[in-house]
Amino acid sequence: MILNIINFAGSLCFLLYGMKLMSDGIQKSAGQKLQAALAFMTGNRFVGLLTGCILTMIIQSSGATTVMLVSFVNAGLVTVTQAIGVIFGANIGTTVTGWIVALGSSFEIKDYAIPIFGLGYLLYILKRFKSREGFWLAIMGFGLLFFGLGGLSDFFAEPAVKSIVIQFISIVNGFGVISYAIGLFIGIILTALIHSSSAMSAIVIGMAVAMSKEGNASVEELNEFWRFGAVMIIGSSVGSTVDAILAAIGANANARRTAAVHVLFNVATVIIALIFFRPFIRFVEIVSPGHNIVFRIAMLNTAFKLMGTVIFIPFVNQISRFVEIIIKDDKIPEETVYKLEFNERMAIESPEGCVFRAQSEVKLFSDMVAQMFDELQAGFANFSPDFITGGYEMIVKTEDYCDQMNEQLTQYLVRCTHLHLSDEAKDNAALMMQLIAEMEAMADGCLNIAYQLKKAIEKEMTFNKEDFDRLLPYFELARQLMFFIYKNVARIQRLTPEQFQFASELEQQIDDERKELKRIARKRLESGSDVRSELLYMDIIRQIEKIGDRCFDAAGDLR
Repeated sequence: MILNIINFAGSLCFLLYGMKLMSDGIQKSAGQKLQAALAFMTGNRFVGLLTGCILTMIIQSSGATTVMLVSFVNAGLVTVTQAIGVIFGANIGTTVTGWIVALGSSFEIKDYAIPIFGLGYLLYILKRFKSREGFWLAIMGFGLLFFGLGGLSDFFAEPAVKSIVIQFISIVNGFGVISYAIGLFIGIILTALIHSSSAMSAIVIGMAVAMSKEGNASVEELNEFWRFGAVMIIGSSVGSTVDAILAAIGANANARRTAAVHVLFNVATVIIALIFFRPFIRFVEIVSPGHNIVFRIAMLNTAFKLMGTVIFIPFVNQISRFVEIIIKDDKIPEETVYKLEFNERMAIESPEGCVFRAQSEVKLFSDMVAQMFDELQAGFANFSPDFITGGYEMIVKTEDYCDQMNEQLTQYLVRCTHLHLSDEAKDNAALMMQLIAEMEAMADGCLNIAYQLKKAIEKEMTFNKEDFDRLLPYFELARQLMFFIYKNVARIQRLTPEQFQFASELEQQIDDERKELKRIARKRLESGSDVRSELLYMDIIRQIEKIGDRCFDAAGDLR
């Protein structure tokens, strides 16, 4: 019996690791396109529903979808209302695993496991096919999943194990309504422990496969198992919310609301299913193909998730308002301290999502640098003491915030590079580290110019109108280049040759204008103008040109 238990544990590990390998492989193969599908979906609840369903069917993990979703809501890429439709869709998409297992039960699934795994591994190690290594990993995972399922089926087919399972279910069913509570509790706890409702469904279906083989169980025993297994499948829906809860720990109010929607939706659906349990399983028996208990369980899982979605999809806005009431808004502190936490749960479930999360922070970084530049331009245009108490203070605080962002984002991206990422995601992580270094240098340049402008205002330096008439167009050239780069940095979008040529021409215009302005300033010095004013003027010209150089360096990174 001890050996049987060890075999069960080993088979379960093969099953779980196979599902993980499938999920990671597909995510790696698809790069960051899967995350982009989540981040840029529309507010239409049905589009969100379809997005969540398809994405979960592809990556074979509602946990990974939900963890990504909580992270994106936390980053402000997706609203709570948008997230609700995706959560509903993810619950439906996760049922596809049960159907794979059920369809595989019609033949000796274990016999195909090793050939499938071997094929995937052979293609994975061949350098010729290296560009598709994520897809080959997914095939290897599929083979391991079959192997684990075959092991589970063999375990439950053992006479001693079968006898224990049948006796246990027979005793529990004798408790009447309490038996439902016991099955529900088992489904919740086991799913929470293994972090996968799909795996829990596979275990129950594996038990059904073993018991439904001719001579293994009587019709009465199969019916008892069917009812008990149905309750365990329903309970697994609650246990599956553990990933969303873990992902929301330490997150902002909207992310916690998203996790709350997942929990409340699953719990409410379970309650409804239990209230109408007898008519519900009768309905499943009617719509299931044939009288096969294996397909009944797969159908029950799908029907259960569809039922909850049909009931609650019309009330997306009301659900969103309800979670806003029960989870209050965060107290908004003054943005002086930047904090970026590395989501360990996302690193496990969806490593590519960690890189996509960093992209939203890089966009925020570029937004802040652009705001600093705008504030500087306004300060030059007005040249009044109001700049010292307004724009200058804002630039000082923002530059300090950018310093913190540079440090923490770099640390975050370094950790990302150690994850199991696609080549595209690794390249994006390396690119982002280069870009944030350039943007931090731009922020430093803005602070230096702001300091020079503040000094000029405090010392009441006078500049000829002609000086400012020349300086403002020069400043505008630098602004054009910065905002051209800013748009592409925000999207981490590579520049076309034509776009890079445009950036190169702008940078050359800045250089030419700098030389001309410095030549004019030197002439004024020679003619006896105020030395302090002219030196300050030339320093400002130099600082603006340095920002232009940094923008062009960023263009080179994006090339």
